[in-house]
Amino acid sequence: MIDKLKQARLDKLNKIKKAGIDPYPAKCERTHIIKQVLDNFDKFFKAEKELVLAGRIRMIRAHGGLTFANIEDQSGQIQLFFKRDEIGKEKYETLKNLDVGDFIEIKGILFTTKRGERTLNINEYKILTKSLLPLPEKWHGLQNEEEKFRKRYLDIMFNNEVREMVEKKAVFWNAIREFHIKHGFLEVETPVLENTVGGADAQPFATHHNALDMDVYLRISAGELWQKRLMVAGFEKTFEIGRIFRNEGISAEHLQDYTQCEAYWAYSDYEDMYKFLRDCYCYVAKKTFGTLKFEIGKFKVDLGKSWPIIDYAEEVEKQTGINIWKDDSKKIINKLKQLKVKVDIADKGRLIDTLWKHCRKNIGGPAILINEPRITSPLAKISPDNPETVMRFHFIIAGSEVGQGYSELNDPIDQKERFQIQQKLRDAGDEEAQMMDKEFIEALEYGMPPTSGHGFSERLFSFLMNKPIRECQIFPLMRPK
Repeated sequence: MIDKLKQARLDKLNKIKKAGIDPYPAKCERTHIIKQVLDNFDKFFKAEKELVLAGRIRMIRAHGGLTFANIEDQSGQIQLFFKRDEIGKEKYETLKNLDVGDFIEIKGILFTTKRGERTLNINEYKILTKSLLPLPEKWHGLQNEEEKFRKRYLDIMFNNEVREMVEKKAVFWNAIREFHIKHGFLEVETPVLENTVGGADAQPFATHHNALDMDVYLRISAGELWQKRLMVAGFEKTFEIGRIFRNEGISAEHLQDYTQCEAYWAYSDYEDMYKFLRDCYCYVAKKTFGTLKFEIGKFKVDLGKSWPIIDYAEEVEKQTGINIWKDDSKKIINKLKQLKVKVDIADKGRLIDTLWKHCRKNIGGPAILINEPRITSPLAKISPDNPETVMRFHFIIAGSEVGQGYSELNDPIDQKERFQIQQKLRDAGDEEAQMMDKEFIEALEYGMPPTSGHGFSERLFSFLMNKPIRECQIFPLMRPK
């Protein structure tokens, strides 16, 4: 069926070309967008001003020597009126070669039909693009979920909810940028290709750099170790919004390539940073969604309420009975099995982290988690109150972590020792453990001031939208057909 419809359009295309008309011209003379015209209709109507609009045909129907059509641009739709006696017989006959989906430029004067429809009376038109495939049926659009992702451009065209999501996502990231800049942070760009990845526990994508003939990795953080080098260099507030890549599983909360924001602030600690970031979240939510109250999964979340502080070990023991400081790995494994949680690696740090991830699902938030074990956090500064914990926080919303930060480790000797522990885990088969970065340690040896940092990703946006994160990407990765 599609092949026949496409052939019919190809036949029309050939007729257009034989008439000496370019069906794909480069130039468009548009003077106004449709919303401007509709918002100022009375003014243009009274002035009898000639307007030039352009857009995609969404409806076209002929009645003898009269033809009505609707065109749409990004700002809205407007009705068109073609009259054979006004545009000429030859030009009018060419309308038969137009289809829903084609782009046209039209010139005319506004009027109102007897039914009150605001309409443009056309005295001249030009084809801008001849479409070769028919659009999906107007009222139903794309029904197959995979096709929606694969042909996202059509889903956006027919689904206002998806279109609004794309627009809101732009507002979301711009608001984040605004908030950081307002507070004196400098936006920076750091390398995406690295020969040693760091800044997170994740498996990287590997590739090869032909010009330098060496293997490199796509970064797994938005320049954490690079931004800390900028702190060494003398910058005091930096941030980056950029793409990161993690070669890990797909879930409602996880992707392999996505946008993340990270920031670093000299002469501050993790408490300063979580207060700053909490305010940032409220600013961004209000700017993007116009509210601080959200329904996310089974939770009702109000970002405007107080954000309670939760102690890591106390919360785990409250929910599971496990004391992470006293209980051994065997007891934790047994508890995880009892909870029917999959255990991949028997390293105690990984076991504790797995246990916590089970517990956080029960916390609606917003809440601020602190006192994370040192063993699970190789880049954070040790807490002076308990050397087994670090000065790190996580934001918990709707049972998940949607942001984190810490007082950064700036002791090069301590950092080297923690990297060595991580390297042993990698050598033992833990592909998510962090790599030894000797050049970063050397930078720390020149001295980095007390610094706090934060990082969060578009997971926050997907949570506030109450949708799986993949649905909130404009063009999610798909297997080729």
